Amino acid sequence: MICDYEGSDYRTRFWENADRAYEDAVERIAIAHMLPPRGARMAEFGAGFGRLADLYAGYDEVILLDYSRSLLAEARQRWGRDPRFKFVAADIYHLPFAPGVLSAATMIRVIHHIADVPAALMQIRRAIAPGGTFVLEFANKRNLKAMMRYLARRQRWNPYAPEPIEFATLNFDFHPRWMLQALRAAGFDIRAKRVASYLRAGFLKRVLPLQMMVRIDAALQRTAALALLSPSVFVQSVAVGQGHEAKGEGAALVGEGIFRSPRSGQPLRREGDTLVCDADGTRWRAEDNFYDFKAPL
Repeated sequence: MICDYEGSDYRTRFWENADRAYEDAVERIAIAHMLPPRGARMAEFGAGFGRLADLYAGYDEVILLDYSRSLLAEARQRWGRDPRFKFVAADIYHLPFAPGVLSAATMIRVIHHIADVPAALMQIRRAIAPGGTFVLEFANKRNLKAMMRYLARRQRWNPYAPEPIEFATLNFDFHPRWMLQALRAAGFDIRAKRVASYLRAGFLKRVLPLQMMVRIDAALQRTAALALLSPSVFVQSVAVGQGHEAKGEGAALVGEGIFRSPRSGQPLRREGDTLVCDADGTRWRAEDNFYDFKAPL
């Protein structure tokens, strides 16, 4: 099962018409500290409507990937005139990339919708070249609010238990130890951690100025070495070299050569507005800078 935001009003309902300027600002601070400012080719997995795309200005090529075609259409409307951008509709469990084609990647506010985290992380790891940076944000089940609610018997699930908790359909919180182990198992070396959104509360937003909240959060983000107790945790990791991508072949691929059939992993060739895989017989929509690997034609 995959969480699909197709046709949703996520941009307007969750961001533009909601009081989330604080969350947006502090997430940008964390990403800016963890993602290399420049590079060859990077991808944001679960990019949605392209909220964070301006942070990737230093990259030669930027791929915004999401399962929702409608959200990607919104991202394309804003960023589509920039020749560095590609917009890819795809399933995180079957990514359409050749091994090692990415020099960096991010995944923000997405992994809490993923039921099979190890499978998704293995797909992402395969797409990143050895030494490439991966910045992941995840929802932390062992946060201060959850611990207090548990102690007060206002919450049944145990925030200290290592396994993920699905508190609603396809909505998971993760214990930091479990998520760090999953990253290592997928082939990532943990380099840094940051905590964010400690002040995520309606009453604080009503009494504190936005800039004050952001400055406080920026200071608290550096306390990750002491404890990971915030509702949102950012992890910077680096892909460990192994397998086909260790030969450096992926980084040399350009244009549409970076794509592979998500069904078989085999090369594609262009035929009009279609990418064709002769090995498995699949055909995929490809129009200008938009590539639809969500379902074959």
